[in-house]
Amino acid sequence: MNQHIKVAVIGGTGKAGKYIIKELISQGYSIKMLLKRPHLRAQFEHPQIQFTEGNMADAETARALIKDCTAVISAIGQRQDEPLISALATTNIIAAMKEYGIKRYILITGITMDVPGDTKNTYTQAMTDFMKKSYPEIVADKQRVLDILNNSDIDWTIVRLPVIKQTDERGKLLVDLHDCPGESISTANLAAFLVQQITDTGYIGKAPFVASE
Repeated sequence: MNQHIKVAVIGGTGKAGKYIIKELISQGYSIKMLLKRPHLRAQFEHPQIQFTEGNMADAETARALIKDCTAVISAIGQRQDEPLISALATTNIIAAMKEYGIKRYILITGITMDVPGDTKNTYTQAMTDFMKKSYPEIVADKQRVLDILNNSDIDWTIVRLPVIKQTDERGKLLVDLHDCPGESISTANLAAFLVQQITDTGYIGKAPFVASE
């Protein structure tokens, strides 16, 4: 099993994060989980999980979470009524990873992120344009993450997602580097793909789209 690998998880209490935690446990990984809302702790108590309380806007929280880990998975979300977090959290995470000599960083974002070489279809482009028009600051903040990672020396993978459907069902997983191959992704498929990236090197420095058939 993978007990010797400890994975820091950010956003583990969210609708995707819960499935990531479940997948990590099933594969025997040790987990260090960020708790922004400590009252949720009881829902996640497990022998394989350690907890760090705090917010990724705080550099010290990032250091405490990432210390002694082998890899980082982030499913951090952005609430409309909260300060922008994506670029700031990424900056804090990278600084902590460099300090502790950790290289592997896997994170999720939406289909709105633009990457050189994209050939987005009509639907994906329409959704991108809608989000840019409706939530320009949030989209711009998430886009800055790509620049921050490109200027780092860590082994990152950004996984771009369509609509997330909370389900344990695992259909055929579709992956494409240039266009989103479907309109939704099951949380079980997503979690399995993310956990696979801990040891898989095929998408390092890349931002694949994933979807369920």
